[in-house]
Amino acid sequence: MLLQRLSIAVLCLFCALTGLLAATAMAAEPFPVYPAIRDNIRFWEKVYSQYSTRQGILHDKEDLTRIYDVIELVDWQTPGAARINRKMIKMARKRYKAILADLAAGKKPLTREARRVRALFPARTSHKTFRRARNNIRLQIGQKDRFLEGVIRSGAYMGTIRKILRAHGLPLEIAYLPHVESSFNPKAHSKAGAAGLWQFTRATGKNYLTINEVVDERYDPVLSTVAAARFLKKIYADLEDWPLALTAYNYGPAGMARAKKLYGSYEKIFYNHNASRFQFASRNFYSEFLAAMRVARKLEKDPSVIVDRPEATITTRLPGYARASDLQRYFHLSRQDFRRLNPALRRPVLEGKKYVPAKYLLRLPATKRIRRLVASMPGSLFHSRQIRDTTYRVRRGDTASGIARRYRISLRELIRANSLDRKATIRVGQKLKIPDPHRRGGRIIILKDSAKRKP
Repeated sequence: MLLQRLSIAVLCLFCALTGLLAATAMAAEPFPVYPAIRDNIRFWEKVYSQYSTRQGILHDKEDLTRIYDVIELVDWQTPGAARINRKMIKMARKRYKAILADLAAGKKPLTREARRVRALFPARTSHKTFRRARNNIRLQIGQKDRFLEGVIRSGAYMGTIRKILRAHGLPLEIAYLPHVESSFNPKAHSKAGAAGLWQFTRATGKNYLTINEVVDERYDPVLSTVAAARFLKKIYADLEDWPLALTAYNYGPAGMARAKKLYGSYEKIFYNHNASRFQFASRNFYSEFLAAMRVARKLEKDPSVIVDRPEATITTRLPGYARASDLQRYFHLSRQDFRRLNPALRRPVLEGKKYVPAKYLLRLPATKRIRRLVASMPGSLFHSRQIRDTTYRVRRGDTASGIARRYRISLRELIRANSLDRKATIRVGQKLKIPDPHRRGGRIIILKDSAKRKP
């Protein structure tokens, strides 16, 4: 009897220690896989590795194990594909809504399809649950082909990203976040106005990057990565939890701080938080990140996947303002190569309506010839000031298009120069900048790495 009691005590102690070790491991793991999101992670793994962009997944937006159908779509590059696919998706959604409506009304599933849908739910499912499911049907386009392209592109950036993350003391796993944000496309931009590899909005980006009419550093992979590292480091310092910090990257730090105050842990927030802006995308963001990291790591080990290699470049800070075409000519770069190497430069600069700004960190190929040219840049390349804009104060009855016609510029140029909204909304008394490509700045010369004006 004593031996039996000792055995039970030892077993209890072992279980307690096992539980403690598991809890410690969970706490030590910066990106834990919570039981609450395992099904969601599996769903996103399928999105990234199983279904292509020519497949639409109709599923329940709350229970991601509940997939109603996978629709075979027309290739999006085919003329009229968007219209055809919209029609197909609409018909499929309507069909499953009708089935769920019948189940909610207590009707027996008579067709094979209806019986299959019924089998996706527990035996004792209430009519209310079926009605809720009817309104929860969501479409997700597969990403397998797009994700593979992103993994291939990532080879050009991963080394630099990891180096920057390490310098900021951040987990190297964060290097996989651009798979979710942009598929490692530095030119990516969203309908919401987010841009670049890390999809910064203008409002957030301005805290860490230069964003104006001549430069938008969100499109520079290196500078935007430094900005993302600083931003994530600040979020983590406030929230002290990486699942919450990554969710805040999508949802917003302030909103996540409020959610943490209300619920405490990530899992409780996942289950209970129901703010107007904390919807499907934000709730699933961390799950998507974990799924993307898993799929990407598998593809990186696949010998048939040849990733891009980073390009050897050097940078030089310009001592004055310079015309893009002059720099291209001096360094013997094609227009395309110059743009590719300096993606932060905006159209007015590339079209010669504005100069490349002074102090801009110009990126160039790392060749011996380029290094020699950098060491001996002539003062004739540079100007002492930026090309100035004409200004106009809006009067009653003015329209943006009318002002653009008056100054012989396009409406798009006027919108871009003044950061107007899509409708080009202006107000009486507002001072507008009118781009003028004809004004030139004075020239400067370089003497021993310093800039001086010509006498």
